[in-house]
Amino acid sequence: MSQYCNRCDRYFANPHALNQHEDNSSAHNICHSCDIDFSTWLGLKEHYVQSRRHAYCQYCSNHFQDDQDLFEHYQDEHSFCNSCERVFVNDTGLHEHNRQSHPSVYCVSCRRIFIAPANLKSHLESSIHRPKDVHCPFQGCAQSFVSRSAMILHLESGGCRSGVARQIINRYVRQYDTSNVITNPARLLTGGGGHNTYDDVTYSATAASWNGYEYECYLCHSAFRSLVALNQHLASPRHQENIYVCPLGSCRLQFSGLSALCQHIESERCGISRFRQVQITMDRIVGGVGRLTM
Repeated sequence: MSQYCNRCDRYFANPHALNQHEDNSSAHNICHSCDIDFSTWLGLKEHYVQSRRHAYCQYCSNHFQDDQDLFEHYQDEHSFCNSCERVFVNDTGLHEHNRQSHPSVYCVSCRRIFIAPANLKSHLESSIHRPKDVHCPFQGCAQSFVSRSAMILHLESGGCRSGVARQIINRYVRQYDTSNVITNPARLLTGGGGHNTYDDVTYSATAASWNGYEYECYLCHSAFRSLVALNQHLASPRHQENIYVCPLGSCRLQFSGLSALCQHIESERCGISRFRQVQITMDRIVGGVGRLTM
């Protein structure tokens, strides 16, 4: 029985001949998955792009298993904005899009996009964008840092060859900050000789910390693979009193180390850095660190 092609106004001897005609003719562009015949290739292509039944890359004319595979292809092979699910002609187009549409999470000079504004802020404050112009004040130590908080952390951690460590920094600040601008008087209980009972507390672990599986902190029960790692944990500010406090009345966040307070002030999270008295106090305290003696 003959078969008729309405679009081409032609008869064919049998269904096989008609199917062969439709497969080879430019007048027939068939989506076999949806059983739809389009009169042009452009119509079929638009169908692939618009239909949710197809994961199709219109730039490569490739089909993918699902949208996840398609998006991975976009990320690997094309200039793709993951947030907007848009593909651009080239990286310049994507760059301009990110610069205009995602300024709160996009680093223009690095052409990097971040998950959140806080991540971008940390990136911009890193050594990639900021010079290491804060120098360790002690002779024999040539290290430099991007911020005062990073320099103080270097000292608190015991990483400076000068021998200055957290306890020495805390004692120095307590003696200087007699007006308790940045220290919490409620935490600064003094023992005999005027020494702070919290500043001078040190913890250490021995082989007895092994619980049969790992080394366990007897204060917080955190587990560590080595005794060295456990003692590094005990030497950190983790189990120290929060003797530092943000001076802003509406903030009053507390910190166990001077570096953490410096970082809080530098972040301008609460606006305390605007106050002149705080600036003067921090300048004098940080500036005087280099005069410490062991």
